[in-house]
Amino acid sequence: MRTTLLFILFIVSFQSLANPYSQGREIKQLPDVLSFKERVKPLNTMVLDRLDNLLPQLMAEANIDMWLVINREYGEDRLFYTLVPQPTFAARRTTILVFAKQDDGTVERFSVSRYPIGELYPTVWDGGTKAQQWQRLAEVIAERDPKTIGINTSKDWALADGLSVGLHQQLISYLPSKYQQRLVSAESLVVRWLETRSKMELEVYPQVVLLARGVIAEAFSNKVITPGVTSTDDIAWYIRERFEALQLRPWFQPYVNIQRQGDDTSQDDVFMGKDDRIVKPGDVLHTDVGICYLNLCTDTQEMAYVLKLHETDVPQGLKDAMGIGNQWQDILTSHFKTGHTGNQILANTIKTSEAKGIISSTYTHPLGFVGHASGPTIGMWDNQGPTPVQGDWQLYPNTAYAIEGSIKTQLPEWDDQWVQIKLEQSAVYDGTTVWYLAGRQTSWHLIR
Repeated sequence: MRTTLLFILFIVSFQSLANPYSQGREIKQLPDVLSFKERVKPLNTMVLDRLDNLLPQLMAEANIDMWLVINREYGEDRLFYTLVPQPTFAARRTTILVFAKQDDGTVERFSVSRYPIGELYPTVWDGGTKAQQWQRLAEVIAERDPKTIGINTSKDWALADGLSVGLHQQLISYLPSKYQQRLVSAESLVVRWLETRSKMELEVYPQVVLLARGVIAEAFSNKVITPGVTSTDDIAWYIRERFEALQLRPWFQPYVNIQRQGDDTSQDDVFMGKDDRIVKPGDVLHTDVGICYLNLCTDTQEMAYVLKLHETDVPQGLKDAMGIGNQWQDILTSHFKTGHTGNQILANTIKTSEAKGIISSTYTHPLGFVGHASGPTIGMWDNQGPTPVQGDWQLYPNTAYAIEGSIKTQLPEWDDQWVQIKLEQSAVYDGTTVWYLAGRQTSWHLIR
């Protein structure tokens, strides 16, 4: 787990020299997976690093002097789990985290709660009734006299809207009018906190993606698939159960489908392939997989081909189709520019793809603490035009994305039948370049 991002990128680049598309990588072996006990130390090191080094910068950027993250047991703000040390399974009673900006630019953090949370959040309340807890919070605020107090309310961003109505009402009822007027939405702070990856996280992230890609490589092999016997459902459940055996958490049920010669397809089909089939020779397989490990989530789609009896390689038409998919990826990532919005990147990608005669659909989203994370939306599968709000969010360095989309082309070996190449790889934008965290698929998985 100590492999650095720089080393990973060197290996990916070295292995792709013979391939016309950069960063191509076949995953041959899974990295080791830490036990739950072994995960605690790196997780807590990364949380502390973010709190000490990232949060002060983001609070200053958002012009927020104090940030309140208020939770009730089993009704926690989803953001809560990105701020607390492990093992933390839930808030205790009402748990109030306070972050107060200091004159020297650092951020004081503590809890106004019955219990401290490890060493990260000492409590400043001796205990008592619920009313006394809220009164103590009001005292803490008055003592520090912040000009702006951020709370997690948002009309447009789900992960920035974690303060419940009931807790908001209680906060208002105990705050003097002077401080009620200083309450502001912490929306911009929350989105930036969620989307920004630290240096430590970027050292770990490649290993997380390696696990996702490695299990796909296992599933798309004869270790799992016997043509004529194995179903798409069998493969999907193998992937799910393999992750569970590795003590990894999928954030959605893996999905597998098949495109087959003779299918009634057209250029207008949004998605091609059926998910209720037995695998046969000559089939094109596709899977969509997402896991979370060490607080970082992945989203991956890859393609496989089942060789016919007389075949030793993938038909040239499918190789060409994969190349078109990789070309579309390159077009998309070439338009990643700091300050550009998701909508701008999408429009530029569509314009360039159309100029090159590529029929593509782009639906790229941020990755991070959750699979569909906060940050700029770059197209949606059901909307290839501007996405309000999320699509208007600007691109920042050190943010991670699922480079997701598809291309359609006609396959000569299948009597010009339309096929779809659906690709998705986890990547990071460093402010200049998009790097695939564990390489990307540039050649087909082969099943005999």
